Amino acid sequence: MAGSHEDEIYSIMFTSLKHPVRRKILRMLGNKSMTFTEMVEELGISSPNLTYHLESLGELISKMDNDQYKLSSFGLATINAMKSIEEVHETEPKRRTATFKWRAIASAMLIVVLVLSGIATLEFIHINDLANTQNALAAENQQLLNYGGGTDKVLNFLQNITKINTKAYTMSTLSNTMQWRADFGGVSEEVMQYALANSTSNLNVDFRYRNGHFSRYQLDMIESSPIFSQIQPNDVVQNAKFTLSRYRTNSGDDYLTNMTRILDTVSTLSNTNITQGNIKLQITVSSGTVVFFWMYTENGIDYQAKGLQMTFQNNVLTSMTDGYFLFTVGSTRLDVSQEQAVTIAENYVKTLTWNIEGKQVSNFTVAHPPLSIQMVPHTRGNSVALIPYWYVEMQLGSIYAGDINEVTVGIYADTNQVADVQMLSTSAGTET
Repeated sequence: MAGSHEDEIYSIMFTSLKHPVRRKILRMLGNKSMTFTEMVEELGISSPNLTYHLESLGELISKMDNDQYKLSSFGLATINAMKSIEEVHETEPKRRTATFKWRAIASAMLIVVLVLSGIATLEFIHINDLANTQNALAAENQQLLNYGGGTDKVLNFLQNITKINTKAYTMSTLSNTMQWRADFGGVSEEVMQYALANSTSNLNVDFRYRNGHFSRYQLDMIESSPIFSQIQPNDVVQNAKFTLSRYRTNSGDDYLTNMTRILDTVSTLSNTNITQGNIKLQITVSSGTVVFFWMYTENGIDYQAKGLQMTFQNNVLTSMTDGYFLFTVGSTRLDVSQEQAVTIAENYVKTLTWNIEGKQVSNFTVAHPPLSIQMVPHTRGNSVALIPYWYVEMQLGSIYAGDINEVTVGIYADTNQVADVQMLSTSAGTET
């Protein structure tokens, strides 16, 4: 058990240190605790991008009751390892002729430092564990075990839903992490990545389970298409029907029955929207990619997060997400109209002060009309309840450092509260 836990710690550390954004997050939190919004502004990245990196950091960070993030004991050990490596790098002479030798020495020292940090982390955790009550730990661990299931759940999905022939592959675990999602009210989340390989086909598959329920599947065809255990339909609509039917049989969720009924009305492939009751099916066709997206709809509002989506590329299921079972509808109030949302966004940007490449910039202006405005319900606070939310994208009146020339504003439509602001650099094709 100890060896397995040590392996997991080292895996988390190495994964976090690979990405410059995650290293910067660790350095920031090493200096002080920060809120999500503060980190977004400091890093200059989008909220979804930050959410992805925070999820990737896993046990290295923790979220406190005041919505601030801090380093966990794992994170403290990792940041100490980073500092040690950086100090060595600063004092080592930079000689081009010794590049290979330096890299070898640095790699060896990194491994040694991380091993020592991992051992120190284990001892630190052990001390903290002794301070907690045994009954609380036992209950939490048992609940995590109940929600887990790892490889068995993955094999079941691959064999019974995607129909990938797992017996034709050598399957290995790339990563497996478990955490509590405080921002979703304490939902348990297990994220796994596996490699499937043989002499002709190499695949990576990513899975996410929330509260033990399937949440996401992502297929990366590194080399060749998957090998299936049965012949796949040539027609993508029929393929989608078979896949949904197998998923419904496997999960037993009632909402899948209604989704199946809607899909059964589709006979030919085309861009379409079909609504029955409170479920809308949206089919989008683009070249070799076809997306089937079922979502909850009420009062003219589509709650996309409370939905099921399947994406086929060249008639191969490459991704599938299910949030219908998890998310709820927190409000259907639409007290802010589309026009009012634009006005709120424009006025808010005019009062905004933003850090651009180390300088505080204000007195922004925006062009009218906006580039786009979308209704994309979001959660609010630590909850899975979705609230109507306007997402407004606008052109700035000037181009700023880093080619920043656009801004997005997110507004809750039941309270007119501005919840999120981002500056974008569209000329570079990335968010800042």
